[in-house]
Amino acid sequence: MIRVLVSDPISEQGLRKLTEAADIQVDVKTGLSEDEIVSIIPEYDALLVRSQTKVTARVLEHAARLRVIGRAGVGVDNIDVPSATQQGVVVINAPDGNTVSTAEFTFAMMMSMARKIPQAFTSIQRGEWDRKTFVGVELNNKVLGIIGLGRIGAEVAARAQAFGMQVMAYDPFLSQQRAESLNVRQATVDEIVQEADFITVHTPLTKETKYLLAEREFGMMKDEVRILNCARGGIIKEEALIEALRSGKVAGVALDVYEEEPLAKEHPLKEFPNVVLTPHLGASTEEAQINVAIDVAEEVLKVLRNEPFKNAVNLPSLPADKLRQLEPYLGLAEKLGKMAAQLVSDPITKIEIMYSGDISNLEVAPLTRTILKGVMSYHHGDEVNFVNAPLMAERSGVQVVESKTAKHSVFTNLISLELTTPHQTRRVAGTLNNGFGPRIVRLDGFTVDAAPEGRMIVTSHLDQPGMIGRIGMILGDAGINIATMQVGRKEAGGKAVMVLGIDNPASAEVIREIAEIPNILEVFHVEL
Repeated sequence: MIRVLVSDPISEQGLRKLTEAADIQVDVKTGLSEDEIVSIIPEYDALLVRSQTKVTARVLEHAARLRVIGRAGVGVDNIDVPSATQQGVVVINAPDGNTVSTAEFTFAMMMSMARKIPQAFTSIQRGEWDRKTFVGVELNNKVLGIIGLGRIGAEVAARAQAFGMQVMAYDPFLSQQRAESLNVRQATVDEIVQEADFITVHTPLTKETKYLLAEREFGMMKDEVRILNCARGGIIKEEALIEALRSGKVAGVALDVYEEEPLAKEHPLKEFPNVVLTPHLGASTEEAQINVAIDVAEEVLKVLRNEPFKNAVNLPSLPADKLRQLEPYLGLAEKLGKMAAQLVSDPITKIEIMYSGDISNLEVAPLTRTILKGVMSYHHGDEVNFVNAPLMAERSGVQVVESKTAKHSVFTNLISLELTTPHQTRRVAGTLNNGFGPRIVRLDGFTVDAAPEGRMIVTSHLDQPGMIGRIGMILGDAGINIATMQVGRKEAGGKAVMVLGIDNPASAEVIREIAEIPNILEVFHVEL
C-alpha cells in the first residue's frame, strides 16, 4: 500500500483523486512539530503540504521511503529543495491554480481603492451618512501600468481593458508580438512610473525585483498616482511608499502583501485613510484552494504511479545511469542560464544552446531544461520549474535552438549559451575543469576563467590604463572587497571584458558610479 501524509489543511475535494485510489492510503495529520514529523515520515511515500509545514533537511534525512513532496500552492520556501533533490525526492508545486483568484482579487482591490468602498463601509458602521468624503475616481480612460505580465498580470490586463483602461506593461520576456496579442503597450518600468494613473505589480520577489518601486521611482510618478501590490511583499519599498503617502504624491494604496507578515499592530500604513489593507488573501477563494489541491494531488499520483508529470520544482527523476552522466553538468547549466539572464536588459527573443565535445553524446534534454529554468526563473521565480521552463519560453515568444558538435578545438566539453534580444546578443560558455569544478571560460567571445558562484561585477570596456584601479577605488570606498578578477581582451587598447568576484553586494549607486567611468561600455551586477 502506498502511503501519503497530508500535514497541512488541504481541501478534501482537492484530495479526492488520492483518497479514492484503491492503492493509496491518505493520512491527514496537521499541526505536527518537526520532531513528530521526523518520527513518522519513514512510513510514507509522499508528503503534501501548504506553507505551515517546514520540510527541513532533518525531515528528509529520515524520509527513507519518500518519493515526492507536493506543495498545494506556488512558493516552496518552506521546503529544502536542494536536500530533497539530493535524496532523489521530486518536489511538485501548483503554479496555475490561483491565477484567476489573484487577478480577480487585484481588480477588487483596485475598485475598492478607487471608490473608497472600505472606508465608506466603516463610516456607515459608525452611524454616519457622509457622501462628500468618499468621492472616488473612475477607471475608464485611466492608464494602468502592469509590472510583470505573466499569468496573473495578463488576466489583470484583460479585466482592465473591459473597464475601458489603457494598459501599458513591462515584463523582461514581453515581446512586441505578445504585447500586441494582449492589446497592451510595451513599456519600461521608468515609462510606467512616469505615465500610469494606477500601477500594479505581479512579479516574484527576486534580487532584481526587491524594492523595484522605491524612492527614485516614486519621485518620477504622477501626482495622485494609485499603487497596488497583491504579489509579494518587498517589491515595493514600504518606507518610500509611506513617505509618498505623507507628501500627497500617492492618492491611494491597496496592499495584500507586506515586507513582514503578519503586519505589525502599530504599522504606519494603518494611519492613512486612503490605504486599503488585507491579510494576504489573493489566493483565498474556495475555487483556488480546491484547484491547487487538485493540481498537486494529480501530479503526486502520477509520480507515485511512474507516469509522466509536470510542475516539478527540482529535476524530474532520471534513470540512475543517465543521472550519473549528467549530474556534474547540471549545476553549470543552471548557473549559465542565470548569469546570461542578468547580462541582458531587453526582452529575450531567442535562446541558442550548443553542446560541444564528449557531452554531445549524452541525452542533453535535461540540461537544456535546466538552462531554460536558469534563464526564465531569474525573472519569474517559483513559477518556473524544470518541466514547464520550455513551455514558458514558448509562451513568451522565445525561440529555443539546441545543437551539438562532436568536437571543440580547445575544450573536451563545452556548453555555450547565446541570448538574443532586439538590440543585442550575449554569449556565455562554460566547462567542467578537472579539479576546479564548473568554470565560465568564454564571455562574448573573450576568454576568461571564472567560477560561476557568489556575486560578480561584469563589465565591457575599452582596454585603457587605470581602468582596474578606478573600479577598485569605487568598490573600496563602498567597503566591497574584490575576491577574484578576470580580464579578457583580444588586443591592447581594444574592447575587453572583466569579471570581478566580490564579497559584498554592490548597490545600484555603486553600479552607476562604475558605469560613469570613461570607456566603460556596460556594467552588470550578477548574483549566482
